[in-house]
Amino acid sequence: MDLFNVTNESILPFALPQEEDYSVKWDERLDGFKINLPHGELFYAEHFFNQEISDRCMAYFLENNANNWQTTNWKNLTEDEFNAIDFKNIKWKRESINLYGKNVLLPRMTSWYGDPGKSYSYSGINSNPNEWNKGLIAIKKRIEEVALVKFNSVLMNWYRDGVDYLNWHADDEKTLGVNPIISSVNFGSMRDFILRNNDTSLKISIPLNHGALLIMGGELQHHWQHCVPKRKQVKGMRINLTFRAINN
Repeated sequence: MDLFNVTNESILPFALPQEEDYSVKWDERLDGFKINLPHGELFYAEHFFNQEISDRCMAYFLENNANNWQTTNWKNLTEDEFNAIDFKNIKWKRESINLYGKNVLLPRMTSWYGDPGKSYSYSGINSNPNEWNKGLIAIKKRIEEVALVKFNSVLMNWYRDGVDYLNWHADDEKTLGVNPIISSVNFGSMRDFILRNNDTSLKISIPLNHGALLIMGGELQHHWQHCVPKRKQVKGMRINLTFRAINN
């Protein structure tokens, strides 16, 4: 079975600013676009994982002992009901952050996997890695072939519907080093991934659909922020994996 869904499409499906410092080139060998931005680089493959593989990934991530992952209204479950579910492959949890002296639940579910000792801290949350499983290793190896980086960890975000979201931020923690390469792969419903330049507030909206891969490199994390905004019209789920190399 081929992993890649090869197409002849070489038109970027989103708009870049028509300015001198922005350029895009189709890479026929990788079936994706190499994009240059001011202080940053992107690689975008709209169909990096084909439909069959992507469908299997969603089922793998949400396989459990109690609920039909496709038909369950996950937001209707109480915290106790959710915690009682035995997810077979991914250890999902809902973190909280301290905001103005109050604990506020994150608007998504998360899970952190990685090599032993590769803990990760963000927004006051310290995550110790779960042990890699075969499915995540298989996905990681495929992405490493394109990114040319050995990743040692992955943050998983499960957006249960279009109301779940991710605020503006940059992956610029010290443990990621200078100019980190971050590889983001998307499964499930299409969500907009928006980049914002720190200096000009210029924004680029990138559609990340089922099986899409986006690799961020160069100085991007130091000069740009990104977010996944609410999209109330989106009813389906999205699971995103961002692979990274922790230096601690």
